[in-house]
Amino acid sequence: MKKIVFLLLTMFSFLTGCTKTESTRTSGTDTIDNITYFSTTYYNYGFSFSSAKLISTNLNPGPDIIVYVNIDNITPRLTLQSNNLNPSFYKAGDFADEANAKTAFDNLKTVSVTQWQEMADPINANQIWIYRSGTDYYTKFRIISTVNEIRQGIPYGECTFQWVYQPDGSSTFPGK
Repeated sequence: MKKIVFLLLTMFSFLTGCTKTESTRTSGTDTIDNITYFSTTYYNYGFSFSSAKLISTNLNPGPDIIVYVNIDNITPRLTLQSNNLNPSFYKAGDFADEANAKTAFDNLKTVSVTQWQEMADPINANQIWIYRSGTDYYTKFRIISTVNEIRQGIPYGECTFQWVYQPDGSSTFPGK
């Protein structure tokens, strides 16, 4: 009887002691779009760098960035917007092709910005942007691709981006 109790206690301690905690990722490649959903209110999904996932605009806190199709011009353009009440975007560069953009993105190690913009406008493939959250955490991201078209009579926008978030609040990004 004592052996059975001992074995059960040993197995229980192994099972409860071996829980693995997943850390939130601080980099990756993700896609956001401007599809509007409805439950009791209308909402979209944006992206939260600190949570590393898509977040509904109905949640508090909401997403860091959302994609928006600006149709106030003859040619609609895609923008990224933030809802943190601060100018939050800085374009670090436009590049001729993916290889040059990726090299510049990988080599960007420090943020030193004096003039922030209200939104990332316009966004196109092979751009590098810096995002500053409302609590002064920084993310660098590279626009990989965009979709800007009319779907079922509605302007549709989509943005795929590679990103690196700086979780300690410093202006220096860790190297790979």
